[in-house]
Amino acid sequence: MLSVRVIPLLLFRRDGLYKGIGFRDHKYVGDVLNAVRIFAQKQAHEVILLDIAATAEGRSIALDLVSRVAQECMMPLTVGGGITDVATAQALLNAGAEKVTVNSHALAHPDVIGEIAALSGSQSVIAAIDVGRGDNRCPESLTHCGSRWTGRHPVEVAGELVAAGAGEILLTAVDRDGTGQGFDLEVIAGVAEAVSVPVIACGGAGKLSHFRDAVAAGAAAVAAGSLFVFHGRRRAVLISYPDGEEIGTAFGEEVG
Repeated sequence: MLSVRVIPLLLFRRDGLYKGIGFRDHKYVGDVLNAVRIFAQKQAHEVILLDIAATAEGRSIALDLVSRVAQECMMPLTVGGGITDVATAQALLNAGAEKVTVNSHALAHPDVIGEIAALSGSQSVIAAIDVGRGDNRCPESLTHCGSRWTGRHPVEVAGELVAAGAGEILLTAVDRDGTGQGFDLEVIAGVAEAVSVPVIACGGAGKLSHFRDAVAAGAAAVAAGSLFVFHGRRRAVLISYPDGEEIGTAFGEEVG
């Protein structure tokens, strides 16, 4: 029975879905609802939907959009973007999301993770940690869509947020985002060893074998954007998702 979750991660702002490289140079790739319908038809395990403009604009992901996406989703839906308090998180869960993910605000105020977990359960809150490597090549946690360096190692941050009540960690390698060069296995291994909750590896997937590498390093699930929305060297937009047999073969597991 296949046990690894393979998750499309969709980024959007205002008028549609976008995908970039290294959290920059975002290219419009289509309509949010249409993409979710396609992933539902292809029986994706879960979907993560992140509003990449929310934090900068001082707001949270829109409730009406989450409600419309949830109606189309037919699979577990995680949403994030600009969540700063438990009331907003609860409203998003009531709108149809199964989980919320908190990034920038959680690093400054980890208590918000505990407040959400206390009200809705740890399984409903994911702590998102974006990781970059500076000139010294040491991993460092970033906030505000990868634009602010915190000076903190992701292992330290992960431990703090799990202690606060996070039920999962979404770990994204900013330097590898959209490159297709593979995950940052060192960071995945370090965080996975340090925490007792599932780690979702993201950033760098270019082929299915990269998923296997991430799981071997300690990830419990894998997420990708470019791999599922671009096709070929010219990066033509084509939303896709591997079938169960392809995923099972990639992980060397029997598909049930």
